[in-house]
Amino acid sequence: MKVLVTDKINESAGKIIGKTAQVDILPTMSEDELIKIIHQYDALMVRSQTKVTAKIIEAGKNLKIIGRAGVGVDNIDVDAATQKGIIVVNSPDGNTMAASEHTIALMLAMARNIAPAAASTKAGNWDRAKFTGCELFGKTLGIIGLGKIGTHVAEVAKALGMKLVVSDPYTSKESVEKLGGEYIQNINDFWGKCDFITVHVPKTKETINLINKESIAKMKDGVRLINCARGGIINEQDLKEALDNGKVAGAAIDVYENEPNIKDCPLIHCEKNIVLTPHLGASTQEAQLNVAIDVAEQIKEVLSGGSASSAVNIPSLRPDKLEPVKDYMQIAENSGELAMQISDGMIKTIEITAQGYLADFDIQPLEVAVLKGALSSMLEGVNYVNAPVLAKKRGIDIITTRSNKKCNFTGLLTVKLTTDKETNIVAGAIVAKDIPRIVKINDYETSIRPQKHMLIVPHVNKPSMIAKVAQVIGENNINIGSMNVVQKNDKHETESIMVINIDSAAGENVLSEISKIDGVHNPKYINLNAQ
Repeated sequence: MKVLVTDKINESAGKIIGKTAQVDILPTMSEDELIKIIHQYDALMVRSQTKVTAKIIEAGKNLKIIGRAGVGVDNIDVDAATQKGIIVVNSPDGNTMAASEHTIALMLAMARNIAPAAASTKAGNWDRAKFTGCELFGKTLGIIGLGKIGTHVAEVAKALGMKLVVSDPYTSKESVEKLGGEYIQNINDFWGKCDFITVHVPKTKETINLINKESIAKMKDGVRLINCARGGIINEQDLKEALDNGKVAGAAIDVYENEPNIKDCPLIHCEKNIVLTPHLGASTQEAQLNVAIDVAEQIKEVLSGGSASSAVNIPSLRPDKLEPVKDYMQIAENSGELAMQISDGMIKTIEITAQGYLADFDIQPLEVAVLKGALSSMLEGVNYVNAPVLAKKRGIDIITTRSNKKCNFTGLLTVKLTTDKETNIVAGAIVAKDIPRIVKINDYETSIRPQKHMLIVPHVNKPSMIAKVAQVIGENNINIGSMNVVQKNDKHETESIMVINIDSAAGENVLSEISKIDGVHNPKYINLNAQ
């Protein structure tokens, strides 16, 4: 067995893998150089620098596992790896303390003007009055996202004497109150309560540009912002303008929309009140050791015939259970995603019903796929291994049923997702020529292939509705791939729904324009992990 490491890692990781395989450490290789030699290796271990492209994966004829010593796998073509049956693993928890502490460090540095004061003093100046800061004690810290990192930030901030307010649709009021904070259900009520705001959420369609010109306008004058999560959650141009005009008194940023190429980032041209670091959230000796050892252990385990603890793409399931239902894994995941993305509120219960031939087999693999889809819509780093654990941790009740009730398909999988606000039903099936289809959304019997970008548009059934919606989509330079328009089963029902596949993402402006059409209510943009 041979393992290739192409980025700098802690030597302890190499020793762990070395117990099972030969380890070659060859950092800073180009794509072409990697393609020439990757066929020799059974495993590849990287950090964030190496881009593991589809071409590299195609050339890796003997690859069994790719390990990312860190959290994000944006630099790995996971779909290409999945198609080749290559396991991709990461280390989702190894840098929790490092990222939390960096957030606190940046907040303190920003509040006390540490960076500019240090630069001025090193230049031989003595400008005490120029760098007067503010105290954290008694100030209100707004936390968006109460995962492991957000929770630790809250605990430290509370110890510093700060008041806490939290916005997170996927946590409970009780969890926030246990930390001594105030839970704000509607984020529009959150902005104006905070002296400092820090974000700890994944980069999803809901969180991209979460902090923008509109949300900044709702904040207190003199608010201070911190982002150690993902670039793009704060709109960089809007933040620069708010810093320049004084609406935002300070910002501390560790992540950027385009990394590592930040020459065009507007924030580097801010002359005051900003602290910038080059994505150092996980850059501690301890964090790098933790993630390297974690991934090394997983590589060693897989090469020894075991399973990975943090696989992001391959189910950790027995082959005999997976084989009979494997064709339904993707539609199961997409059904879970869709059910969650059309729902508001916190998940309470997920009911999964298998009919047709599926009822003859153990549907545990399909349950895991549904959970992965549903949870991926609200959490980062969800995979087939940890999805059941995450669901249990959040108190989600899972009910699975194998029904002998007749259906119109060879196999039918129905997902009924209940939140604290509503219940939605999505059903999927495989139809002719092995094509996956969404065949039901609540009371609407539809038939459309799940794709990456979709729009769900409930509307009153009256003339010209299709034309008006299509016009908005076209005017925003978005192409419609396919559309399915259906009424409810009751022919006298006046409500219909459009299920539209589009070729690119639809932003909030598109949804806003569609919402203004008379007769349309609550349209949704859906972003699926579809093949």
